[in-house]
Amino acid sequence: MLMSSGPCICLQELECSLFNSLLTMYMSKYRPKVVLETKSNKQAMRTMGPAKVELPSPDNYLKKRSKEPKLPDRNELSTKVSRTCSDRKPPVPEKTAPPLMGIVTKRNFIKTVTTEPMKPQPASVNSIKGDKQLLENSGLVPKYSKKKHFGKLPKYLQKRIEDEQKALEEYNNFLKEQREQTAMTHVSIEKRKSVLKGLRRTWDQLHREYQALPLILDTMSQKARKEHLESKMMLLENDISLIERFKNIYLPN
Repeated sequence: MLMSSGPCICLQELECSLFNSLLTMYMSKYRPKVVLETKSNKQAMRTMGPAKVELPSPDNYLKKRSKEPKLPDRNELSTKVSRTCSDRKPPVPEKTAPPLMGIVTKRNFIKTVTTEPMKPQPASVNSIKGDKQLLENSGLVPKYSKKKHFGKLPKYLQKRIEDEQKALEEYNNFLKEQREQTAMTHVSIEKRKSVLKGLRRTWDQLHREYQALPLILDTMSQKARKEHLESKMMLLENDISLIERFKNIYLPN
């Protein structure tokens, strides 16, 4: 038992020594310097915001009309204006001081004193509040009706009328020339009546001949005679209706 217990104790001691050696790991001498560098280079508040935020005090709450712009006081404005207007005018010359030489004006003081004061221009009141407007430009004064050319035709209308008259005269002259070239003669009323009488007379004669034809037409000559009479009567009827329709008839020479 004693012999066997000896080597077991040695193994336990070896395990303890190895465990202690693992606990005491190698530590570099530059470790603290590296830790400081990493801390210094690290960006603070990178993702989660500042570590400590100052909370607003309950006394500084939002009050009514606190965000509206405030005008400065009148006293402050007066002091600012007085400070800005620092340039002063030159003092009034003394009574005993000599006058300035070389100053000449074109203004006639005697004329300005003796002339009458300018009269105010007449105006018309438009509203209850007293808004005024010059009477000349208000449209109430009939100044346009007093002009020389009032009620007269303007020049452009006179020119247009003259152009129309010239065009009408040229057209009439053209018609006269055309009539002279064609040389149409007017048929009188008596001649028209005599022509109508002659046409009707011939139509009556043809009508009698047409009625004298037999009822049954056997031969070719009888049929041709009938057709010839019908065509002549048709032409005469057309001529009679044409002359009766138009009272004024012109014939070319």
